Amino acid sequence: MSTTDSATTPTLDTIAQVLAHDDRVKVAGVDIDGVLRGKIVNKDKFLSTLADGFGFCSVVFGWDLHDKTYSVPTGIANDATGFADLLAKVDLNTFRRLPLEGNIPFFLVRFYTPQGEPLAACPRGLLARIVDNYHALGLEPLCGAEFEFYNYKETPQSLAEKQGVGIQPMTPGMFGYSLLRPLCEQHFFQGVFDTCQQMGVPLEGWHTESGPGVYEAALQYSPALEMADRAVLFKTTTKQLGIRHGIIASFMAKPRADLPGCSGHLHFSLRDLRQGHNVFFDPHAGPCTTDDVDPYRLPGMSNTMTAFINGLLVGLPSILAILAPNVNSYKRLVENYWAPVYVNWGKENRVASIRVIGPTPPKTTTTDKKSPDALQPLLSQGKSTRIEMRVGGSDINTHLAIAACLACGLWGIRHELHRLPVAALGNINPDQGIIPTIVEYHESGPSSNDSSRAGQPRITGRVDPTQPRGLRLSKNLADAVKAMVAPRSLARMALGDDFVEHYAQTRMHEYQLWENAITDWERKRYLEIL
Repeated sequence: MSTTDSATTPTLDTIAQVLAHDDRVKVAGVDIDGVLRGKIVNKDKFLSTLADGFGFCSVVFGWDLHDKTYSVPTGIANDATGFADLLAKVDLNTFRRLPLEGNIPFFLVRFYTPQGEPLAACPRGLLARIVDNYHALGLEPLCGAEFEFYNYKETPQSLAEKQGVGIQPMTPGMFGYSLLRPLCEQHFFQGVFDTCQQMGVPLEGWHTESGPGVYEAALQYSPALEMADRAVLFKTTTKQLGIRHGIIASFMAKPRADLPGCSGHLHFSLRDLRQGHNVFFDPHAGPCTTDDVDPYRLPGMSNTMTAFINGLLVGLPSILAILAPNVNSYKRLVENYWAPVYVNWGKENRVASIRVIGPTPPKTTTTDKKSPDALQPLLSQGKSTRIEMRVGGSDINTHLAIAACLACGLWGIRHELHRLPVAALGNINPDQGIIPTIVEYHESGPSSNDSSRAGQPRITGRVDPTQPRGLRLSKNLADAVKAMVAPRSLARMALGDDFVEHYAQTRMHEYQLWENAITDWERKRYLEIL
């Protein structure tokens, strides 16, 4: 939450005073594609709806990016219901002012059914419910996000006229971490950083990436829901500021086949709500040496961290449609680029899907490492221990992507899946003899020699000679959706059937539009010769 005139979150009792000098308010909700849909309302009307909510047309969950209604009507919004209103409730915790719009007050909403029940498809509501599940365990999920994106010297009008062909990058050539390129559009470059800071979306890092007109932003870590809110506001603000400067900022995953794609990496850690330390780090955890215990655990990795990783490994194939939500997303997920395409993990490995960062052997001279005096400095050493999910592109709906990863991690924690499969090493090159294990889980049988664990889920691994690099992620959106909707998929178990069914319908609509399209490639390839 960020404001220009208040250091605290407004309440129902104080909000009228906070808005005393305003006559209008902007409200917005996050749709299934991660796009903000909103409007300006009169202040008095806004204040009158705070207790019970207000009507918001359900069509925002019944149409796609271009406002085309879904080919198969969803249960939320359709002709039969007349696209009746949903209930939108303002989240006062999201109050901030928008510097680009005269400091107008701004709030995000959550969507509910007309009967007041949480809407399964609401991205903010879904993430909030998963965060509540962590809170019930005494844990606070903390997240960071990084986005790469292309910028073009175009306007909405010129882009429409060119139909995406022959568009001009903001700057030429490949020049990552350049100190020169930002000066070409200095007001835009500095403006993004300054505007985000003013509206409570602080950037931890901001630089050019390798590619013509490519920037990368690292958002300062925060609690999960706040991070997702910051992410959608960052994207929206960057695009708004770009319009002022004759620039189109695009978070499309792969705009050109001959250039790198754009990632949307997410970082995760868990904080103990009572004691405040990072529970992914255990100062007493060392590498295990016996195969029947855990031969692949790294020093400093807690049981909670390994269980979270295992939940992600098991769930990754079924949540891929969330991490790669569009047809174009899969053009980025190809071999020989810095984009992971297999189910694996590795320490400080930027080719693995799940990168483990931070756990190191404890550094202490204290003889009694378990004494209270010695424990605190040991725990502080693990503050930055975290997991990076590297599969997602910059086109992710950040609320859904964070929700999906946290839900899978929570599943692993609840089922105490502490034993890790083999980590990915090197560049996942089978010619070097590196063969990652294919992850499997079983819902019956003992997970160890302990018979008391019989019937509990367990994770194992195997080497499949037909898949020498490990389990390959789906290569297109349709296959990813198929994995998501499969009976007993982890996506269903962790996110709920109602959400999965709605989301799958929206993705298959997107894929069917692509299947029916005649592309420029086809015309160039066949029109003259055939």
